Amino acid sequence: MTDILDLVDVDRPCEAFAGVAHPFHWGTPQPGERVVDLGSGGGMDSLLSALHVGPSGRVVGIDMTAQMLERSRRIAARLGFDNVEFREGVIENAPVEDGWADAVISNGVINLCPDKVGVYREIARMLRPGGRMMVADICLEKPVPEEALRDIDLWTG
Repeated sequence: MTDILDLVDVDRPCEAFAGVAHPFHWGTPQPGERVVDLGSGGGMDSLLSALHVGPSGRVVGIDMTAQMLERSRRIAARLGFDNVEFREGVIENAPVEDGWADAVISNGVINLCPDKVGVYREIARMLRPGGRMMVADICLEKPVPEEALRDIDLWTG
């Protein structure tokens, strides 16, 4: 394992960071825990989780884009992170076993999914009894107008 400061210099991992906040605000993953990162993107939150859980823990990042998966895998390999893996998939149907995770994290991804209830069902399915979710996301207090729901340019960067 490497020191957190080393992340800054390796392949510029923050360059692809697109989160909205800090999913670890109320606590971090603990040594030995198993963490799922929904919509892992460039891998920053997965790599931070890997540091926290240490060699006895595991982290699985889920992303649907080949470019982000390749980038995350390359950075993890370069840093020698043997406790993190990145799997291709969508978070409404995550490729993770039932009851596997101590914690499920997400940073700015659930708001992009049309089936938010499905995402939360998946989170409940993946969590072990007593597990927790740590989510940083965008929330609205008003319903999104129908025309905005159909305009993909409003949902993507």
